[in-house]
Parts: sequence; C-alpha cells; structure tokens
Amino acid sequence: MKHEWKKKEKQYYMPKAKPEIVNIEKFNFITIKGEGNPNEPAFADRIGVLYSLAYTIKMMPRNGINPEGYYDYVVYPLEGVWDLKEEARNKEVLDKDKLVYTIMIRQPDFVTPELFELALDIVKKKKPNDLLDSLEFTSISEGKCVQMMHIGSFDEEAKTFEVMTKFCEDNNLEIKSKVHREIYISDFRRTKTENLKTVLRYMVMDNN
Repeated sequence: MKHEWKKKEKQYYMPKAKPEIVNIEKFNFITIKGEGNPNEPAFADRIGVLYSLAYTIKMMPRNGINPEGYYDYVVYPLEGVWDLKEEARNKEVLDKDKLVYTIMIRQPDFVTPELFELALDIVKKKKPNDLLDSLEFTSISEGKCVQMMHIGSFDEEAKTFEVMTKFCEDNNLEIKSKVHREIYISDFRRTKTENLKTVLRYMVMDNN
C-alpha cells in the first residue's frame, strides 16, 4: 500500500487554520540553499533539481534498483526555511531580494546518504545541471513547534504569523527565532492564489 503523507501524517502536514502545538521528530531531507526573490528564475531552478532527485529515488525500482526497506510512497511536499539578511531584518516592508532560504523535500526512512549519492549520480548522467552539486542530504529535528495552515497569498502570511505569535504569548511559549518553515501543500504553479495552502511553523520553547 502506498504511503500517503496527507493521510498518514496529518499531524505534520494538515493542521487546521488555527495555531497548534506539535512535536516534530527527526526527518531526512534533500536540501539546497539560495537567496533572493523567490519569484526569480533561480528559485524555480532549485525546485527543479530537488524534484528531479526526489523522483529518481522514488522510481528506482522501475529502473532495476531495489533499495533495502523500499516502499511505495507519494513524494513529500516542497518545504522552505526562510530568513532575511541582517540589513533587512528590521525593515517594516519585506525586501524579498534580501531573503535567504533553504528549500527541501523530505525523504522516506529507507533513504540513506549512500542511496542519495547513487541517485545523484543517476540524475547527473541523465539531466546534467551545475546546481546538482549544491544538493545535500541531511537530518533535521525541529522539536517543539507551533504551526498553522495559512490559506491564501504568500504576501498575506504576516496576518497568520500575528495569530501564531498571539497564541504563543497566551500559552507561555517563546518563539526561538523569526526564521520559520513553510510547507507548500498546494502546487503554487497550478493553484489560484486565494486557494493556496501553506503550513507555517515556528520552533518554540517554554517561557519559564
């Protein structure tokens, strides 16, 4: 039976449109770093190499490679961890040209560093791209977080962050950093702006 993250892992990917506390365990990701406006081609290019590798791993059995522990699954959604360059952090208006990001796609537990390298070699031969050398395989553990589903434009996220910040204040939680995670449940290339679903997540700690 195919592992479908929307059904099997709702606690991580399908929160309600109100803040909630969740504990995020350690997961494996393929990642790539970048900076600048996400509306520029460089961002789309990075998404492209991430997905080319993610689908190469998923399709390995069809190409005669059977990783130990492999099971069929739906490729996980694109995620991004977002920050700003120092000079832009205190500005009232977001300067998208000063954004710093790491985008990533989570990998099933059977994916190892060795399997990542094997898949990378396959992609480099089939679809050469200089950006492939910037891909990394890493484990990330976020721990205690506050998350919420944001519905609508990315430019309206500030309103959702305000709701999340108020929730943290009311629940004696401290937001560790304004660096935050976004998980893109909708395909923003094919979904109307008003219908976009994006999980927004802060790492938090108890405010003792």
